[in-house]
Amino acid sequence: MDILIRRAQAAEYGPLGEITAQAYLQDGLLDFGDSDPYLGVLRDVAARAATAEVLVAVDRDRVLGGVTFVPSGGPMADIAGPREAEIRMLAVSRDARGRGVGEALVRTCADRARAVPGCARLVLSTQRTMRSAHRIYTRLGFTRTPDRDWNPVPELTDVTLLTYALTL
Repeated sequence: MDILIRRAQAAEYGPLGEITAQAYLQDGLLDFGDSDPYLGVLRDVAARAATAEVLVAVDRDRVLGGVTFVPSGGPMADIAGPREAEIRMLAVSRDARGRGVGEALVRTCADRARAVPGCARLVLSTQRTMRSAHRIYTRLGFTRTPDRDWNPVPELTDVTLLTYALTL
């Protein structure tokens, strides 16, 4: 497979949104399943692209997955502080998993963060069950930052996102 990572084009927003939504659904990452309000956010790639950098992994003309890169805080940031960039909504289609797509997307985000003037760290949030992603983060030098773990849905007390950081 010949993977190319680049900025997503408008024609790819729909397919990438569906890959992202299905990855979260199929992996059981949404508390309310098909009726979870976050599905709309996951599918709305155009909104992310308006305020952050949406990267896509493609093999020829086939979208394999994508990620949202948030440089220097920005409106899409959940946890990034000063001098930090953030990774959001990393997703790879089920049939492309295990081929290095996720790792290539994360490496590209790290490269982008290094190119941001003054950026010292790349941060991200992840769910406890995303073990494959955790292995990628650890392999690439990210470390756990438990002091930054947080709950995006305060009314659900059992939801805690784990955080990682890569010092650049």
